[in-house]
Amino acid sequence: MASLPLGPQQHHHNLPPDHQYHHHHHNHHNALDQAPPPPAAVKLLAAAASHSMDTDKEMAGSMVEGNDPLTGHIISTTIGGKNGEPKRTISYMAERVVGTGSFGIVFQAKCLETGETVAIKKVLQDRRYKNRELQLMRLMDHSNVISLKHCFFSTTTRDELFLNLVMDYVPETMYKVLKHYTNSNQRMPLIYVKLYTYQLFRGLAYMHTVAGVCHRDIKPQNILVDPLTHQVKICDFGSAKVLVKGEANISYICSRYYRAPELIFGATEYRVSIDIWSAGCVLAELLLGQPLFPGENAVDQLVEIIKVLGTPTREEIRCMNPNYTDFRFPQIKAHPWHKVFHKRMPPEAIDLASRLLQYSPSLRCTALEACAHPFFDELRELNARLPNGRPFPPLFNFKQELAGASPELINKLIPEHIRRQAGMNFPFPHPAGT
Repeated sequence: MASLPLGPQQHHHNLPPDHQYHHHHHNHHNALDQAPPPPAAVKLLAAAASHSMDTDKEMAGSMVEGNDPLTGHIISTTIGGKNGEPKRTISYMAERVVGTGSFGIVFQAKCLETGETVAIKKVLQDRRYKNRELQLMRLMDHSNVISLKHCFFSTTTRDELFLNLVMDYVPETMYKVLKHYTNSNQRMPLIYVKLYTYQLFRGLAYMHTVAGVCHRDIKPQNILVDPLTHQVKICDFGSAKVLVKGEANISYICSRYYRAPELIFGATEYRVSIDIWSAGCVLAELLLGQPLFPGENAVDQLVEIIKVLGTPTREEIRCMNPNYTDFRFPQIKAHPWHKVFHKRMPPEAIDLASRLLQYSPSLRCTALEACAHPFFDELRELNARLPNGRPFPPLFNFKQELAGASPELINKLIPEHIRRQAGMNFPFPHPAGT
């Protein structure tokens, strides 16, 4: 077992201390999926890149001179000025660092003009490449995905170029919220488990179907939670990628406890279903109060999974990575799901976890199917509200993500009382105007 050649044992996949918007992976993921260009091509690329940077610059705001942002440091940038809109200056005062990593730094800042608090992620920009995280964030617009307010480039005296991504500041992460419960020996109330994981699947349904984006690092640290409204936003697109059929991707992606088994097997032709596995691990963790598969390293991670799901069949192994079908695995029987969780766990919760955590990637349910699961029926009830009596955050304003969905699925996803409110005829004909 230990001889399994499961890719480099890189140290940086130990789970990091929690930071909002935290990245713990190296910032060269942008370049990782392609082989690094040969030196001769670099000069050409640099010329092309500086040209594309110029066009990006107009979209992104102006270049800003300034030193590294320390607290109290003020950054000013100009936005607007296109299509006859007036130019205006926005200044940010950096207040405190909320996350650091090999990628750069995230700080909380205040906009001096509006008083609004924002998060600014400052990343060292390689002039040869467009920043993939920026491109993907520009693509996306959904209430359960962190949105880019704007961005600008800045330089330092050492002529390093930094990209600054300005986002809404959300004070909590799912990791911290769960820790709050476990520290006081409590389980997270089921209504919050439902509310948070439902919104996670809603964000993933949008990313996977509308934007075609695979996040590749879903974990509690990358799920922001607004403590007042209980709205959830997926953040940190530093590992994300648009997956193209037939194109290889790196398998050394995703934080260890949340890595799909095909990634542990070194698969390079994986699909967005790796995010579904990770989301299944997040659901199980909220229900259990601790990670479901807490492996020490890649091999151990696989052992933890086998202890619950049993030894994968030859066919399941073929679905994950055909190179391993003749490999001898320890023969272990599956541990029944109802025994994984405590006695009073609702059967719907167990059923959903079992549909997400399947060895065969194609057998995992989609994000949209997960949203329609009976576990979330309580959220669709007529007078369902937060425990404090306030209304839920938006849960049913689906748009393009319903385009390919069956009428049965759409009918489950949009409760009748919402349809009536919107004056939609029954059965629900098309997703327009929801």
